[in-house]
Amino acid sequence: MRPIGYRSPLRTVARGVALVVTAALFLMPFVVLVRDGVAALPRVFADDEVPFARSLVNSTAVAVSQTLGQLLLCSTAGYGLARIPFRGEPAVRYAVVATLLVPTAVTFVPSFVVVSSLGWVSDLRGLVVPGLFSAVNVFLFRQYFLDFPVALEDAGRLDGLSRWGVFRRVVVPNSTGIFAAIAVIDFIGSWNQFLWPLVIAQDSSSWTVQVALSSLLTAQNPEVELLFAAAAVSILPIVLVFVLLQRHLVRGVTESGLTGN
Repeated sequence: MRPIGYRSPLRTVARGVALVVTAALFLMPFVVLVRDGVAALPRVFADDEVPFARSLVNSTAVAVSQTLGQLLLCSTAGYGLARIPFRGEPAVRYAVVATLLVPTAVTFVPSFVVVSSLGWVSDLRGLVVPGLFSAVNVFLFRQYFLDFPVALEDAGRLDGLSRWGVFRRVVVPNSTGIFAAIAVIDFIGSWNQFLWPLVIAQDSSSWTVQVALSSLLTAQNPEVELLFAAAAVSILPIVLVFVLLQRHLVRGVTESGLTGN
């Protein structure tokens, strides 16, 4: 009779082989991307028609600004809905959830009209401001703060902290998991967005990296090596962010309370 926890050597080897083959299949496109793009890397930043270095700066500015803005606005909104009682709280909460039912395509044209009327076309403000708020993130923060230990907040109030002081000095330092998880998701989503920057960034000086890549792809005679090199450079920031904060990602989403109240 085999002991509890026994694993057949053949099954272990087969599982290992299957994992290696699967990993190789997923990594093959990235290997080809890097291998064929290394030689053309210097040319990526020397192209006068596609200001790739400028697009990297723009994408970084947009992604960082939107991530920080969403963390600030959505966390405070979620904390308010979870902890501050007021008469209209259910209506506000339902209104936030209801916005999730509205397709992005429905609000695209009105958003463009507003941004255009403000004179923010081909301006970083037009790229950043519309993405500073997310109903999904408000909902995630609210669910997390519902399960946050009330005793910690009471201890802060006994020390003389205001409600804002409790949030800033007690709640936020003890909620790094959810903040890091949402930061990773927001940064990657902001970095990879394409349609809105394509419409707003009409001048090449305001292009983001995805718009710059599309200009290389839609050229009359696209150079594959140049495109590969640009794509390899463009994915480095999100890979670094994911590697640095990946341990918080699963834990933060779990702690958000999606299965809780």
